[in-house]
Amino acid sequence: MVAAGCRFLAPQAWVGGAWARDVLLVAGGDGRWDTVQSGASGADVEGAQLLSGPVLPGLVNAHSHAFQRAIAGMTERSADGKDDFWSWRDRMYSAALRITPDQLEAIAAQLYGELLQAGFTQVCEFHYLHNGLDGKPYADAAEMALALARAASRVGIGLTLLPTLYMRSGFAAAGLREDQRRFASTPDSVLRIGEAVERQAGGPLVRSGVALHSLRAVDEAALREVADAARGKMPVHIHIAEQQQEVVDCLERTGQRPIEWLLAHARPDAGWNLVHATQSTRDELAGVRDCGAAIVICPTTEANLGDGVFDLPGWLGQGGNWSIGSDSHVTRSWTEELRLLEYSQRLVLRQRNIAARSAICESSAGALFQGVLLGGSAGAGLPLGGLAVGQRADFLVLDTQAPSLLGIPPEQVLDALVFSGGTGGCIGAVHVAGAAVPRTETAPAFTHAMRALWG
Repeated sequence: MVAAGCRFLAPQAWVGGAWARDVLLVAGGDGRWDTVQSGASGADVEGAQLLSGPVLPGLVNAHSHAFQRAIAGMTERSADGKDDFWSWRDRMYSAALRITPDQLEAIAAQLYGELLQAGFTQVCEFHYLHNGLDGKPYADAAEMALALARAASRVGIGLTLLPTLYMRSGFAAAGLREDQRRFASTPDSVLRIGEAVERQAGGPLVRSGVALHSLRAVDEAALREVADAARGKMPVHIHIAEQQQEVVDCLERTGQRPIEWLLAHARPDAGWNLVHATQSTRDELAGVRDCGAAIVICPTTEANLGDGVFDLPGWLGQGGNWSIGSDSHVTRSWTEELRLLEYSQRLVLRQRNIAARSAICESSAGALFQGVLLGGSAGAGLPLGGLAVGQRADFLVLDTQAPSLLGIPPEQVLDALVFSGGTGGCIGAVHVAGAAVPRTETAPAFTHAMRALWG
């Protein structure tokens, strides 16, 4: 839904990386900002809706596996005393092998509603659950993708669907394992799924990109085919350098580290988004910056899976483009992602306010928020860069009567939001493309799906 010609007056709004007062916001007929005017008064604001609290732009969740919402909290027990990313993956597969299209729609609708009410207004769905329970393609190859699109439309969040190429189980493998049968795809099939979603469910809030699951899951020829088809047309996402074992395997097979290989063979550009990159060197990050690609950091999932800690000071110090994702959805809050991202750096470096110093900024919350805000457009492939003319008119209205914000000086509202409890109860309203988005009832269908999966 796009609201045309809406006029708002924000007493305080985040504009250009800082708080501004008395900001007139006017959305055009295309759902993008026509006017963003600070210090507005008098005749300029006549007829504008006065917003009840500070205004922040909506954010992009740049990495999501919606079906994994069904296992959040369900993988926190260890039977044999040894547990890592790979054992977690086996448990995740057990759920992936059972989820039907109707269940996926119910799970995704619950998730997307949670993300929206937390302040994410666009989600990039890294989608590889393509085939039927038996591993055979559905009559409509886009069956599962369309279930995701329906879920997003139902709750009112924007969706960038990323049909994901997944062809083999490892660098030396000829194909997929039996428990990966639902992921089987080809360059042609993932591109066609994206086209089908835009044709059948497209609109101002839905677009398609493409994803490559990882270097271990895609051979060089297929990677090049997808990358060439997408170049200059749509965003490309890839998991890379997430785990130490992945680096070891890549070195053994290719003689190069994952990011090193990608830079040398794939010609990544500003349309590329490298997810995780926890196992990266400063030289590799410099190469990513130089080609214009972005990094997608998923702090709570990387912590939950024991991936490691991304070199945030190295990336911010190089002026790198980045965004965040909630990935496996152990949390659905951007404030928790940003807080953990900063705190993980403090634990490693034994210092404070790492983001602020690395970005040469006074506020860590401001540095982190502005970074993910500016980087989200690259992940989504849409103009979602905040309260600025030409960007989509997505915003959140904060409730300063929420416990985390009570008595906080206006200039430190963002600091308190990120570092004093998160968004719980702090967001009073969410607008997408200028239109207020009401809450949608999704819990009954989600509960039914969970009981069917785990009951």
